[in-house]
Amino acid sequence: MSWIDHWEPEKPEFWENKGKRIARKNLVFSILAENLGFSVWVLMSIVVVSLGSVGFDFTVGQQFWLLIVPNLIGAVLRVPYTFAVPKFGGRLWTTISAGLLLIPCTMLAYAVSTPGTPYWFFLLTSAAMGLGGGNFSSSMANISFFYPEGKKGLALGMNAAGGNLGVASTQLLVPVVITIGTGIHLAYAALIWMPFIVVATACAWFFMNSLTQAKPDGTSYRLAMSNMHTWVMSFLYIGTFGSFIGFSFAFPSLIKISFVEHQGWVPLAFIGALIGSVARPLGGWLADRIGGAKVTLATFLGLGAGTIGVIVSVDSHNFALFFGSFIALFVLGGVGNGSTYRMIPAIFRTQSDDDKSAKRQAAAVVGIAGAIGAAGGVLVNLVFKFSLEGSKTLTPALTAFLVFYGLCVGTTWWFYLRRNVFATRPSLAYAGV
Repeated sequence: MSWIDHWEPEKPEFWENKGKRIARKNLVFSILAENLGFSVWVLMSIVVVSLGSVGFDFTVGQQFWLLIVPNLIGAVLRVPYTFAVPKFGGRLWTTISAGLLLIPCTMLAYAVSTPGTPYWFFLLTSAAMGLGGGNFSSSMANISFFYPEGKKGLALGMNAAGGNLGVASTQLLVPVVITIGTGIHLAYAALIWMPFIVVATACAWFFMNSLTQAKPDGTSYRLAMSNMHTWVMSFLYIGTFGSFIGFSFAFPSLIKISFVEHQGWVPLAFIGALIGSVARPLGGWLADRIGGAKVTLATFLGLGAGTIGVIVSVDSHNFALFFGSFIALFVLGGVGNGSTYRMIPAIFRTQSDDDKSAKRQAAAVVGIAGAIGAAGGVLVNLVFKFSLEGSKTLTPALTAFLVFYGLCVGTTWWFYLRRNVFATRPSLAYAGV
């Protein structure tokens, strides 16, 4: 039963007797495929730190481009990946998107094993890694159709967290794997994921389902594109997910560049991505109970405080404060990821009298916001690059982030928490935003 024609998760009897079991099964295999997508997407964040050890002597600027390119391609691909779910079905597209991850792994294994591999091929390999970044939006759009409104926050949080954990998996396992035996073996960084990719591809094909109600509806997508809240939420997602993924790509390199005497801590960079990923469903859970906008506002205030901590640590050259402040940024980014994504279906449930159309609009916004949020990660790394090349310090970049978080606080308050916002738009109060 690859396609399911009858799907009514909002009806308690249907959900308990049939829907819950099928939804959970699809969630499990979606998480598996998405986790590997993230693992491959951020692979260069660890590989680039060790390239000099195996004979590839690239400048700081060149190294940051190797981090920026996969982030950029992953962001761009998130939009077509979202639209691929209605066109091909969640089952088929998950199978295809998981299988495509073999391409960048093969390219990386060749690049690091071949002496004299030109820089342009490493850039091309980084671009291919962007395929893993697109998986997030298609996975989230697909799972959003399976769950009832009251359970979307936790379900989408778990799906996203399971994917985000791929960042931590890469940053934890790859430094260990590449040092097995004598010397550094960067090819192992790619080869380790290939058997898991084959398994995830097979599981998606044999065990997942596609929902007929998720088929294309051009009107719903056009409505989503013209809705103001699509762009407001996309802007806020730059601040939450853009921070998480941008810091995830940069953190290992920032430790090595800013605190050379502490570069032995680079293998522990995974802690940030790990805790941030685990915090994501917490953000969805809190949003389900106290409102997504309140959680999101608190998150941005915390991100501002954490950024101040990093600025102080850089100025005083305090590594303990630097590491601890970045961990706090990861946690807050994870919570904010969950709360902002919980807001999207809640908002769009009030935008249409047609429940199916509202769900399709929300699924489209998930893809759009995911793409723009990932593009925020590109901006994070570009700002770091220019800051390090121009002033040789992180302070200008961190100051820019602090200003941006202030804008996010103002935006969240203005659109969703002002005293008279529910008077002018009472539907948002009903949505539990």
